[in-house]
Amino acid sequence: MARKAKRTSNPPSVLPFEQPIEDVRSRLLELEELAEQTTHDLSEELSFYRERLKRLTQEVYSNLSPWNRVQVARHPKRPLTGDYVEYLCQEFVELHGDGQFGDDRAIVTGFATIRGHRVMVIGHRKGRNTKERLACHFGSAHPEGYRKALLKMQLAERMALPIVCFVNTPGAYPGVGAEERGQARAIAENIYKMFRIKVPIIALLIGDGGSGGALGIAIADRVAMLENSWYSVISPEGCASILWRSAEGKEKAADALKLTAESMLGLGLVDEIVDEPVGGAHAHPKQSMDLVGDFLDLQLTHLGQLPIDDLLANRYRKFRNIAQIEAKIEKQAQSNAQLKGQATPNPSPVVPGEPDSSGPVRRTPGSPRNRRRT
Repeated sequence: MARKAKRTSNPPSVLPFEQPIEDVRSRLLELEELAEQTTHDLSEELSFYRERLKRLTQEVYSNLSPWNRVQVARHPKRPLTGDYVEYLCQEFVELHGDGQFGDDRAIVTGFATIRGHRVMVIGHRKGRNTKERLACHFGSAHPEGYRKALLKMQLAERMALPIVCFVNTPGAYPGVGAEERGQARAIAENIYKMFRIKVPIIALLIGDGGSGGALGIAIADRVAMLENSWYSVISPEGCASILWRSAEGKEKAADALKLTAESMLGLGLVDEIVDEPVGGAHAHPKQSMDLVGDFLDLQLTHLGQLPIDDLLANRYRKFRNIAQIEAKIEKQAQSNAQLKGQATPNPSPVVPGEPDSSGPVRRTPGSPRNRRRT
């Protein structure tokens, strides 16, 4: 009786909307155990529940709300940066320190080989258990973490190694000490200098993508998101606390923030969505990490064939014209000038030595806006 109670109890990692799936899975496990202990043929019942489990999982995960996807992105069993490093990277050699203050465990950096490509890996590290999470500040990096990341990017540039960034943070660490040591400046310098790193850069959001904490290592030639990750200027709870003085409005805030991978792709804020197995990456971690490996292999091969000048120009244009905001501003200015009977204002001047930022959004070959990898 005790064993049955343990098996049928609701595991703490089951999300609320997954409860119907868990009920069917529990029933299937009961039948599988019974089939091993009896001579009766239960193959028909087993087939029925397996098909029902598959169908129900597809139905539930095809109708997730934005808040549901935030929950999946934070699932305790979801693969973290350390899991990707262990599974995908061969010959990983971790590098420490920012050369100024210390080593921030919330950012991991190191040399590695991914599918035959020699790369520099940089990623947010959250930790799996309570002790690790406290040591890593739950993935919220201090300024020394961002300085460490930039220092290793510049090392990769000198060694002509492409850079792979795994983004998974609720945001940069907001403590007084971090602010005193220049948190905002460290992130701003990363953003500024990543535009000039003369090697291919790939950024993949694997879970949380919160604010400048995510942007600090996400200025890249290819920015992609896992299907159930999120990317936003603020978390749903933070947004709800500001607007309604309570985190209870987090679901409404998640809808309004347009933080899902589909929304980000539609706005042109990311280049591609990397699909997850049905049921989420936490349910099928190895299969999900294999899909990420395929994505990285393809992009490293493609970006490695582009001339450096084209790579930097395309990277600049992509972020300069992100969501075509510049074009909308110029169009509105022209409309206002015509209404006032004035001459149409000149377009924004081009900064010497930088690509022209006018015109439609341009993307490098191989990553059309609406393409989704399988």
